[in-house]
Amino acid sequence: MAVDWMRRHDRSLLSNAFSLLICGLLAGVVVAAAAFPVVAMSGLVAKAGADSFDKLPSALTVQQSPQITYVYASDGKTQLSTFYDENRRDVRLADVAKVMQQAMVAAEDTRFYQHGGVDLRGVARAFVANQSAGGTSQGASTLTMQYVREAISYSATSPQDVVDATSDTPGRKIREMRYALALEKQLTKQQILERYLNIAPFGHSAFGIYAAAQVYFGKTPANLTLSEATLLAGLVKAPSAFDPLTPAGLKLSVDRRDNYVLENMVKLGYITEAQRTEATKAPLSFPGHPTPNGCTSVVNNSWGFFCDYLYRWWLQQPAFGADTYERENRLKSGGYRIVTSLDVNAQSAAMKNILSQRKIGSPDALMLTGIEPGTGHIQLMAVNRTYSNDQSGNGANTDANKRRAGSPGNYPKTTLPLLSEGGYQFGSTFKMFTMLAALSKGIPLSTTINTTNPYVSKYIIDKGSPAACPGTNKYCPVNASKSEAGVFNMWAAFGASVNTYFVPLEEQAGAQNAVNMAKNLGITFNGDPNDSNSDAYRARYGDEWGSFTLGVSATTPLQMANAYATVAADGTYCEPLPVLQIKDFNGTSLDAANPRCRSAMDADVAHAATDAARCPVGDQPFFPECHGATASQTKGIVGKYPVAGKTGTTDHDRTAALIAMTKQSAVAGIIADPDNPLDTHYSHTEVNYAVQHTLHDVMVGKPAVNFVKPSDKIAYGTRVGVPTVKCASVDDATNALKGAGFGTTVDPTPVPSDCPQGAVAKTSPSGSASKGSIITIFVSDGTGGGPSGGPGGGGGPGGGGGGGGGGGIVPPGPKPTFCLPLCRRN
Repeated sequence: MAVDWMRRHDRSLLSNAFSLLICGLLAGVVVAAAAFPVVAMSGLVAKAGADSFDKLPSALTVQQSPQITYVYASDGKTQLSTFYDENRRDVRLADVAKVMQQAMVAAEDTRFYQHGGVDLRGVARAFVANQSAGGTSQGASTLTMQYVREAISYSATSPQDVVDATSDTPGRKIREMRYALALEKQLTKQQILERYLNIAPFGHSAFGIYAAAQVYFGKTPANLTLSEATLLAGLVKAPSAFDPLTPAGLKLSVDRRDNYVLENMVKLGYITEAQRTEATKAPLSFPGHPTPNGCTSVVNNSWGFFCDYLYRWWLQQPAFGADTYERENRLKSGGYRIVTSLDVNAQSAAMKNILSQRKIGSPDALMLTGIEPGTGHIQLMAVNRTYSNDQSGNGANTDANKRRAGSPGNYPKTTLPLLSEGGYQFGSTFKMFTMLAALSKGIPLSTTINTTNPYVSKYIIDKGSPAACPGTNKYCPVNASKSEAGVFNMWAAFGASVNTYFVPLEEQAGAQNAVNMAKNLGITFNGDPNDSNSDAYRARYGDEWGSFTLGVSATTPLQMANAYATVAADGTYCEPLPVLQIKDFNGTSLDAANPRCRSAMDADVAHAATDAARCPVGDQPFFPECHGATASQTKGIVGKYPVAGKTGTTDHDRTAALIAMTKQSAVAGIIADPDNPLDTHYSHTEVNYAVQHTLHDVMVGKPAVNFVKPSDKIAYGTRVGVPTVKCASVDDATNALKGAGFGTTVDPTPVPSDCPQGAVAKTSPSGSASKGSIITIFVSDGTGGGPSGGPGGGGGPGGGGGGGGGGGIVPPGPKPTFCLPLCRRN
């Protein structure tokens, strides 16, 4: 495509007299040397000129002129912005007011319907007039020749082609004449007029009559009045000089309209003198406005960050060109109609909820992104920032080093892709990846672990790290609360966010498997993979990354929303997608808008993880195994819709995050300081409120769709009988239980039992349990009063029936019948 800035859209009011002489000379040669009796020409010159003219190419190859691309919200009606190098949208002549068609002929070529592309009479008249004036007082280009000039410019393949097409040289005029004569034989006058109206420059980046009518008068070309049409027609000669939006230009453009365009329309019989007078007296106003271009001029500023993601996404798509230059060029000149996935109502709700917690002037960024499960469609991208390139009034950078270096803060204005690039630590929301890896490996939800605080893991860490066991290089995570010690299954541990459950679970599942699961769900890891301090390096050697499950890797709200959306979509991963439909200039729908999805895990794994993820947000899973929640208000706020999710907090509360999801939407939110993400302290109050209420607002009007119940097998695994150890010694009971494939823990508080003091009173669970589960041993206080009869004692996560009775160790018999927690017990 030609280099746009080199095109000359103001036709000079003064042109070279010598050029006109040559043009007149050659035009005369075409018909007869007699057309210019004042010019002496020998027969030899005439013959040579005619031969040369005939050898010029006559077939004009016209490329599609640049067309504006329109971008709409998901409703297909709300315009977000436009992209263009030249603001142009071609229209049919039938959609242009008749007075506009006539005004253009009156302004540019009164003999348009009489000549065959080159107006010999006009050439002669211009030559004589210019000779008499001693300079240039008239031009000789016809409307067809002017169209040819613009068409050659838009079909240029190099900057030199643009220069050749627009320079005032005899050669250019001759070429235009040759093409014009040929074009008149190929197209009708109405077709030529339509093309010219669509290609002519009108100033203020308006090219073609559609853009001009919008920019100046805020209407379509079909609705232009006589007064408006004649003013626009007069601009084409010199759009800058006649600019009606400046006082001097307005005076010149009105004078040209009144005394030239309207006068010619009367002469041509298009209007009466009375209509002319009326048009000159009609009040002029310019209610139009510049057409938005790009993301900094979106109709609503809160849409800017989504628009920016759309733009970046487009540049990455091979369907739009071989490289980013070609892709951007097509976006700005291809005339696409893009219907995006942005739900303006959801976006508005997100901004309302964000701003109720953090104002735009705050250095803290409260960021929300929403994704539709099963498609990857981005529903919202909101943050308490103004999307703007003008950051001159921004606050001080909260990072002292950056501040000393003169770098301003990113608030209140920025164009940084805060929601989709860079990243922040999302804390315990990463436990989802460990849980998925464990479930994929066959480790059921009922798996119990006796959590300690701290937990001495197998992972190696720097001795100087605060996460190291004192005096060692062992990674020793702790819990947020002492109450998080004890026996937990996966439901309860995910609900209460027990760190020292998920690190040993990560050991069982394999840390690299957890990292790979995150990758499979679209999480990327920043930095140089050869730099041992980077996330990319740690992900490369994931088996050594013990802290991964606690969310120490930096990622974005967009990636986390999409990862959780994958789980909600039964394990189907879809690339984040900002578009619903893309149509090219010809109205053809493009495949680039289609969701790009694949299976990321077994569906039952996703169902099981979702079941556990209902615990943190106060919902009830299919198996009633929740014991605690970190964002229990979520279910009540979201309402009738089944909901799942997870909170996340980093060390020292440097960030706070919440992800909540239904079957129709996954909303990820985080509060952090983009300038200085490692030196701020947050509570969950603000981010929880914003996420919970936004998900509620997104779901209004949608049907309640339940999650899918996981299989009994993935919930409880392979059930095996628990040996009866009532009244046995603790050591004997421990050995028997371990021999049956269970882990054990001893509850420190004695319980009433008819067994001897210090002997085993009961176990929990009893009867049967998932292989590998932790069996809790309760010790008798010897006072009697405990349960009697039958094998067992006590319930618990995944546990079975009660009763004490008997004594000593009874090996498990045939696999007993057991009742899952939701079935009715008699």
